[in-house]
Amino acid sequence: MIGSHRHGLRGVFIAVLAAVVLFALAPTAGAGDAHGPGWFRGYGYGSGYGSGHDGAPRDIDIRFQWLAGYDDPSTPNALDRVGVLKIGPAYARNVLVLNPGTSAGAAYFVPLAEDIVRATDGDWQVWSVERRENQLEDQSFADLAKEHKITSQQLFDYYLGWLTNPSITDHFQMIPDDQVAFAKNWGMKVEVEDLHRVVEAARGYGRRVVLGGHSLGGSITTAYATWDFNGRPGADDLAGLVYIDGGSGPTPITPDQANAALASLQSGSPWLAFGGIPAPFAGLYASGGALEALLEPNAPSIGQEFPLLPAVLKPPVRATNLAQFGYALDTKTSPPNLAAAQAHLGQLAASGDPRGWDSTGALTPIRRFARMFSGGSLLGIDGAAWYQPLRLSIDAGAVADGNANASQAILDVHAIHGHDLSRRLKIYAFGAALGGQRVLDATQALAEQSGIPSWNVTLVNGASTYAHNDPAGASPNNDFLRGLLPFLDRVGAHYWGW
Repeated sequence: MIGSHRHGLRGVFIAVLAAVVLFALAPTAGAGDAHGPGWFRGYGYGSGYGSGHDGAPRDIDIRFQWLAGYDDPSTPNALDRVGVLKIGPAYARNVLVLNPGTSAGAAYFVPLAEDIVRATDGDWQVWSVERRENQLEDQSFADLAKEHKITSQQLFDYYLGWLTNPSITDHFQMIPDDQVAFAKNWGMKVEVEDLHRVVEAARGYGRRVVLGGHSLGGSITTAYATWDFNGRPGADDLAGLVYIDGGSGPTPITPDQANAALASLQSGSPWLAFGGIPAPFAGLYASGGALEALLEPNAPSIGQEFPLLPAVLKPPVRATNLAQFGYALDTKTSPPNLAAAQAHLGQLAASGDPRGWDSTGALTPIRRFARMFSGGSLLGIDGAAWYQPLRLSIDAGAVADGNANASQAILDVHAIHGHDLSRRLKIYAFGAALGGQRVLDATQALAEQSGIPSWNVTLVNGASTYAHNDPAGASPNNDFLRGLLPFLDRVGAHYWGW
């Protein structure tokens, strides 16, 4: 049982946490409600109307729904679900479905989605996908903090403080890998089949659907568009594709690499470990640190006092919760191995004790960024995926712009219609600091394979100015959004005959 693992695991995770927090603020994996093999997140979700502690207006409807997912034979039936966070009016005639990146959750896209809904006057609704692994998360104390029922210190102690303070006995429980071995099968096939249920629901009532994704979500987008659904590519049900600093290049992993990766997976954890770091601590720090930055932005930083937080992430002076969060993630002060979590956020204030945050020169407002990671005041959900299935990342290497290859047979990947997409399909790709020109080249190759004309393809290289997370975070000026809005307008106008 899980309780028998608790004290032995404490020492293990203390040893690795110093490494974990080097990646701490990347949106990654987390803990679960450890009460046996039937755990799943069953929270209710309501409207996002009103205003919350994050200071964001609630003039846009935000609702969450679980859909029946792919019936994976190895997975408990209760977990065969996929979530959708719906932002905007249900009457919208067009739907943009967005796939989060590696170790990211549905709330990551909420601020961007709100911008899209406002700018299109409600003609577009955004559906952000919550992958099935996020049902394992224990959001209980995060929800209490969002409802102002516990303090930031209690929030921190529940998720991380117990590691160095044995007197904290009420804390989240780890999920031993052997109790979720079925997650080793949560690869591209399970993800695409789950996504198929989402797209089918979005197409209801004759709505037009565009599919997109950030980072790994771009690879998922290509996989879905080129997937073989009874002889037809998934793109046949789509009006367009959107790539946000992610995609799938044309060169697959080799069969030897695929076999080696599967063998390693079967003998190890089902979860991706950044830099050898086990789930769930990076995700816990990501969502928790972001939430503390929103709840008590001007209070002395809790994380800065945490003895297991490496000095490289700590400001050189006593700082606030908000400043600690920004210092660890801004491109100027965040370490290179956190590039996937960075944005242009500003800098430490010139004075003050504790030192606050100065947003001068920022592309992404820091409170907006904290909403992306924490979910703001939304209950039961955040912008981190606390458990990232390693199999999904392995399988992404065989998508290869939808070109059939030997590794696909090994990994049960069916992205084979890379040459069969409709010439009318519209594509928009934006490359930022991590993907840059490679994202644009992969998009161009995908279009050329199917003879999609250049006037249906929009390519923007923002790598010199935009960090990996700025496309979703930048406001009020956003180069990615500036290109996306006319793209969506063309898709909608073409469909409705405007």
